[in-house]
Amino acid sequence: MEQTQYNTLFSFIWNIATDVLVFAFDKSEYKKIILPMMVLRRIDVLLEPTKEAVIKMKEQLDSRQIGNQDPILTGITGYPFYNTSKFTMKTLKSEIDPLRLKMNFLEYLGGFSADVIDIAKKLDLWHAVDRLTETERLGSIIEKFTSDKINLSNKPVMDEEGKVLLPALDNHTMGTMFEELLRRFNEENNVTEAGEHFTPRDYVKLLADLAVVPIANQLCDTTYRIYDGACGTGGILTIAQERIKQLASERGKDASILIYGQEQAPDTYATCKADLMISGEIQSFQYYAGGEQRQYIAYGSTLSQDGHAGETYDFCISNPPFGTPWKEDLKKRGLTEKEKSKFSDSRFIVTDKDGQEISFLPDIGDCQMMFLANNLSRMQDDTPIGTRIVEVHNGSSLFTGDAGSGASNLRQYIIEHDLLEAIIAMPEKDFYNTGIGTYIWIVTNRKEERRKGKVQLIDATKISTPLRKNLGEKNCETSEEDRKVILKLLTDFNETEQSKIFPNEEFGYWKVTVERPLRLRVVPDTDISMSETLKADEKAKCHAAMQRVPLGTPLDDWNQYAKALNLPKTLAKKLRALITVRDENAVAVEGETDRELRDVEQVPLRYEGGIDAFMQREVLPYAPDAFYVPDDVVVGYELSFTKYFYKPVQLRPITDIAADIRGIEQRLQGALDDILSL
Repeated sequence: MEQTQYNTLFSFIWNIATDVLVFAFDKSEYKKIILPMMVLRRIDVLLEPTKEAVIKMKEQLDSRQIGNQDPILTGITGYPFYNTSKFTMKTLKSEIDPLRLKMNFLEYLGGFSADVIDIAKKLDLWHAVDRLTETERLGSIIEKFTSDKINLSNKPVMDEEGKVLLPALDNHTMGTMFEELLRRFNEENNVTEAGEHFTPRDYVKLLADLAVVPIANQLCDTTYRIYDGACGTGGILTIAQERIKQLASERGKDASILIYGQEQAPDTYATCKADLMISGEIQSFQYYAGGEQRQYIAYGSTLSQDGHAGETYDFCISNPPFGTPWKEDLKKRGLTEKEKSKFSDSRFIVTDKDGQEISFLPDIGDCQMMFLANNLSRMQDDTPIGTRIVEVHNGSSLFTGDAGSGASNLRQYIIEHDLLEAIIAMPEKDFYNTGIGTYIWIVTNRKEERRKGKVQLIDATKISTPLRKNLGEKNCETSEEDRKVILKLLTDFNETEQSKIFPNEEFGYWKVTVERPLRLRVVPDTDISMSETLKADEKAKCHAAMQRVPLGTPLDDWNQYAKALNLPKTLAKKLRALITVRDENAVAVEGETDRELRDVEQVPLRYEGGIDAFMQREVLPYAPDAFYVPDDVVVGYELSFTKYFYKPVQLRPITDIAADIRGIEQRLQGALDDILSL
């Protein structure tokens, strides 16, 4: 569909809200009516040509008391769905009585096959019908959506001579329209969630290319499985599917593609399910795995309700939500935020070779790294191409989380297992609802020989094409030429201004806690009588003990002074807090460190000589008594694009600055002379 035709169709549907729903509904309710009706009409229009044949066959099957009618009826429609009611949306609009129209519409909805009824429930169509009937708008909105001026079918409308009157609406364009309508409706009401699950089409094409193009020459006559655990309306899945087929065909291969996904937003899930059924790529929405029936597109949260548990895939491509809390997933498991560690799931907690559990669970406030861990668990190791993961993140996934935290552990696991192929920094304002920059992770268990032990960082922040008109926050796109440039940087695997290559160890560090001994000087004439930490009898005991301390006892050595006090350890420690001060020249207190002087150092894994050399060069010259405990050292991993790609702004020469200042002085002097001459 050309852009002008798309714009015309989009404007028509957008204007339905202002033409039909205005004054009867709040603007916040528009999307709850328009989006479900659009999806329903898309299904309805495909069933119109076979309507009479389905009804006749239904009567015959019922008269013969045949139970499983689905295969026969779907065989007539040519789609994995049907409707056995006597109505279509076009015939419904002829009814002018509001109550009868409602009854007929409900009968029409009830005539659909099970999957479409599931879609209608997720879209809350029954509630929409109630509201439209109450406001006497049901007939008007049906009339608008059945207008001959628009085509929501995946087939073009032709005239008698075979000329296209209205172009077909393909599945991804349908998803794009759904998402853009959702974004526009939300912007009208200052709602910001629009686009959380939506990846612009130009960006989707890049993700598909990054996943498939590098291994295109390895594609065979076989079946490939694509998975998206945050699939939205299914755009990533369908575009990747098309790309694999295209690349395989260009190489004389006949590849079959199966797509799997999961989505928790009901209206988005319903749209995805409807479009996949309409496309004909899925003849049945159910399949069997692990001895149970599952859906290719599962409904619910991937994190707490895994719809594809234990399954592996050839390609995992996702744009998960960033900065979104996952506390609701804890609740679904019956846990509170404080019980996060009990969120037991083999996708997020793995066991290392020593039998130690490693947690990938991130902070409650952001779930994006859990989607990466989920995809990691989908890797297969028994095929020529293994698994390629291409996933979009914001910048926090590169560095958030201290050493030993879930996010750092996940980065460590991926890099130390040599799974990270590349990370690509993308331009800001590339998405509809956010101006932040994004990063594409490419993870694989089939690295090329030349890539083994290495990670490539690509700075593509300046590789984009400006849009003539902003779409929400989005002011640029990744055009076909831009994609070629980025892919070339990836596949060439060379060091350039925009491409840097590092050994895996570059991103690791030791988190070293540097300790200093506690050094205390005793101030024996301190008045402890007003202390609130000591009871009356304790004060008396401490006062008496201090009186017994020999005069020669050194005041810069608490160890000896404490022995001279001869008090119980607990009471001596209470007293110590009252009668001592820190003194860097005092003798170190045995077995104690000074928390106020404690420091934490990040020592790069590639630091020559390791931690001990770092201590000798960087710490001990300034703190000779510093030390660290080897058993307390923790390994962490983080990545910094700024560190490798930052370009400082070139300062102007001092001569240029001085010349500007002199010019300003001359102009000011001239202005002053003019004023004084008045």
